[in-house]
Amino acid sequence: MDQSLINKIRENIDIVEFVGEKIELSKKGKNYIGLCPFHNDNHPSLSVSKEKQIFKCFVCGESGNVFQFLMKFENISFMEAVRILGERIGIQVASNTKTLENKNQKLYDIYEIACSYYQNNLLSKEGEEARLYLKQRKLDMDVIKEFRIGLSLNKRDMLTNLLVKKGYDLELLNTLGLTSFDVDTYINRVIFPLTNTFGLVNGFSGRIYHGENTNKYLNTTETPIFKKGENLFNYSRAKDSVRHDKFVIVMEGFMAVIRAYTIGIKNCVALMGTSLTNEQITLIKRLSSNVYLCFDGDDAGINATIKNGKLLKDNGCNVKVIPLKDKLDPDDYILKYGSEKFYSLLSSAILFNDYKINSLKKGVDFNSPNDLTNYINLVLKEISMEDDSIKREIMLKNLAKETDVWYNTLEKKLNEILSKEKTNKISPLPKIEQKAKRKNKYEKTMQEIIFYMLEKKEIITLVSRSGVYFPNELYRTIIREITYFYEKYGYINIADFLSYMENNKEIKSCLNEIVSLELDSSVDSMVILEELKAIKDYNVALEIKRLENLIRNEVDPLEQARISDEIRKLKLGSEKK
Repeated sequence: MDQSLINKIRENIDIVEFVGEKIELSKKGKNYIGLCPFHNDNHPSLSVSKEKQIFKCFVCGESGNVFQFLMKFENISFMEAVRILGERIGIQVASNTKTLENKNQKLYDIYEIACSYYQNNLLSKEGEEARLYLKQRKLDMDVIKEFRIGLSLNKRDMLTNLLVKKGYDLELLNTLGLTSFDVDTYINRVIFPLTNTFGLVNGFSGRIYHGENTNKYLNTTETPIFKKGENLFNYSRAKDSVRHDKFVIVMEGFMAVIRAYTIGIKNCVALMGTSLTNEQITLIKRLSSNVYLCFDGDDAGINATIKNGKLLKDNGCNVKVIPLKDKLDPDDYILKYGSEKFYSLLSSAILFNDYKINSLKKGVDFNSPNDLTNYINLVLKEISMEDDSIKREIMLKNLAKETDVWYNTLEKKLNEILSKEKTNKISPLPKIEQKAKRKNKYEKTMQEIIFYMLEKKEIITLVSRSGVYFPNELYRTIIREITYFYEKYGYINIADFLSYMENNKEIKSCLNEIVSLELDSSVDSMVILEELKAIKDYNVALEIKRLENLIRNEVDPLEQARISDEIRKLKLGSEKK
C-alpha cells in the first residue's frame, strides 16, 4: 500500500481523541494519561502525546501511533487498522488488497447472511406470531430493527440450504453452531444477534416464544470468533453513551439491556451469565472505570453483585449498585414499575461497600447477642478494607448508631483488625523483569542522535553530511531509513515513521525505546556536533584496540611496523582534533 496514503490517514486522526474514545483520559502537563488497556492497570500508566501523536505505557512498555494502538486494542492486523481508520475519515482502502484480508472475514460474512435471513423471517407473514409476542413484551419495531431481532422458522433446513447454495461448507456451518448434524440449529425461536466490539455479528441467542417445554434460551457455542467470556452484549452500541454519561451499567442478560434501551438508557452492557471474566473486566475498563451493577434482585443476583463488585473494585473500578426489589430482574422491574422509578434508582445508586454491608443484615436477629456480634465483626471486616480514613470513620459511626454499641469499642476492635491485617500481610513478590542489556555511553549517544533526527529535519541533514560511521548495525539501519523517509516525503515525524517501519519488529522495538527518552526537543545543533564527534572518537578508539590486538599476534616485523604506523597516525589524528 502507498505509504503516502497511510500517512494521510494517520495525520487526519488525532490519537488523543481516538484513544479517548476507548479509555478515559485526563490531561497531565502537555500529555494525557489513562489506565493502560494492555495490562491489568489500576493506576494510570498510559501516556498519550498530542504533540507527537504517539502513546506509551510506562509499565508494560506498549507504545506506538494510532494504528498500533488500534491493532493492539482490537487484536487486528496493521492493514485492518489502516482500513478501519481510513473509513473513519472517508478514505476507502481497497478491500482486494491481499494484506487486508481478515482471516475470519468468511465467518463474519456467514453470520451476517444468517442475521439478515432471520430478520426477513420475522418481518414475513410467517413471523406474525413472533411479532405479536415481541409486541406483548413491549418491544416495538424501532427496537426490533435497532437490535436486529429475527426469527428462525419451524423448518429444519432453511438456513442450511441457503448457506450451502452460497458455497459454504457444511462442516464450517457446524463449527459455527448455525447447523447441527447438517440441519438448522435454531428452530422456531426469536433470534437475538450477538456482536463483537466492532458491532460485527458473531453469534446468536434464540428464545422460545410458544412456551415449549425446552430450554428457554439456546446460545451460540464457542467458535473461532465467539468466546462467551470475552464478549459483552451491546458493547459496540454502548460506547458513545458511556463516553457521554461517564459510567457504564453492567447487567446479567441482554433482555435487561434491551429494556433499558427502550426507556433511553443506552450505556448498558450484559455478561450473558453471572460471573465476570478477566477479559470482560478489561473491556469494561476500556469503556469507563465508573461501573454500576444492576443484576437480578433475587438471592442469586445479590450474590453475583457482591462477587462481581469485588472483582471490579480489586481491578481499580469505582463501583455502585442499582438494587432491585421483589426479586425482579431489570426487564420485569421496568415493565412493572415504569421508567421513572428505575431512573430514581439509577440516580440514587449506592456505593458497593454500603450495598455489601446492607446485604450482611439479611437474616440477622438484632435481638440476639450472637447474631449481632457476628454481624458487627463482618461489617468491621468490610470497613477495614476501605482505604479512605474519612469514609471508614463515617461507616464506623453508622455502625455504632445502628447497633447501639459505643463508637470507641468499635474503633478499638477495628484497629485490632487493621493491625492484624498489617502484620499478616505478605509482601508482594518482587516484579520479575527481564534485564535489559546495559548500554555504554556511546550507545546512549547514538540513541539520542536518532531521537533528535525524528524531532528535527535539520538534524537529519547534519548527520548525513557528517559522514560519521555508527558502529551499531541496528542504529545504522534506522538512520539510513530515517534519511530515506525524509528524502522521499520531505518531512519527518515519529508517528508516520512508526507506520513506515511496521514490518520490522527489531527496529520498532528499538524505536519504542528511543521515543521514551526524556530529552529536550529544542536541542542546539552544536550539541549534536559534539555527540557526532564523540562517536567518531569512539570509532577511532575501537580501531586502535583492534590493531593493538592484531599486532600482538603478528610475527612478521615488517607487518608489525606497518600496523604500528597505522596506530600512530590514528592517535595523532585523534590528538589534533
